[in-house]
Amino acid sequence: MSETVRSLVTIAGVLLSILTLAGLLIWVERRLLALWQDRLGPNRLGPLGLGQVVADVIKIISKEDWVPPFADKPLFILAPAVIMTTTLLSFAVVAFTPSIAVVHLDIGLLFFLGMSSLGVYSVVIAGWSSNSKYPLLGSMRAAAQMFGYEIFMGLSLMGVVMQARSFDLRTIVLAQHALWNCIPQCIGLAIFFIAGLAEARRLPFDLPEAENELVAGYHTEYSGMKFGMFFVGEYVGILLISSFITMLFFGGWQGPLLPPMAWFAIKTLLIVALFILSRAALSRPRYDQLIAFGWKFLLPLSILNLFITGATLLLGDR
Repeated sequence: MSETVRSLVTIAGVLLSILTLAGLLIWVERRLLALWQDRLGPNRLGPLGLGQVVADVIKIISKEDWVPPFADKPLFILAPAVIMTTTLLSFAVVAFTPSIAVVHLDIGLLFFLGMSSLGVYSVVIAGWSSNSKYPLLGSMRAAAQMFGYEIFMGLSLMGVVMQARSFDLRTIVLAQHALWNCIPQCIGLAIFFIAGLAEARRLPFDLPEAENELVAGYHTEYSGMKFGMFFVGEYVGILLISSFITMLFFGGWQGPLLPPMAWFAIKTLLIVALFILSRAALSRPRYDQLIAFGWKFLLPLSILNLFITGATLLLGDR
């Protein structure tokens, strides 16, 4: 198989797997939330309620793809495409196994941070272009929220980079052959997980779409496939953050007995379960509380973690 054909097969396989898992996560989340909240989840349509996902897809596809007459049409259409594009592009640098990755970049971690930062433009554009009160408030919250987590999100990963001495994701995974980063970088892991919740706009940090305050926030005016892209993009984002936590802190594909891809999938899905559990267990703060928590607590903590990691490495090199 030529290199070009192999690359195309890898891209198609990764895209198909991600979108299929994102759709399946809708069912998984409903079932897990029902289990943890002691109630019934989807259980009528198909075995174990699996047909509910198919019904949701049919409903979204069949809905009228409406654009409000008062909206800025070009930007309104562009917004959902931005979130899907940036999220799916971020998967290009994910090293699922030593041999399975769309592209191998020496600065893979920086590429991920850049793409994740661009994702907020989707929310801001959606709220602005809707030309409506509640979407605009949601987009303003998203912009404010970004200032609350973007800085310490990057700083929380610098300890991992310092230990691996590289931004290359494969190098970072291989550097954990003796000890996973979740132990020496436990502070960085906790900070990055919190930032990941905010990045994916998941409870308790779903402030841009807080339904009890803003109807549906930035995507209030969206319907049909445009709404579907925002909806699926959220679950793709959860998979993305979980995949990076697996690579950066839990040894990626490394593990005994099972194939590398199996270890990567198991670790990632367990982290996804934690994302879902946070929705079931935590309440939503005000967005000013999130910003204050980020700047007054998490930012100093991430800097402290950076100093501790640097001091440990300097002492170890002597």
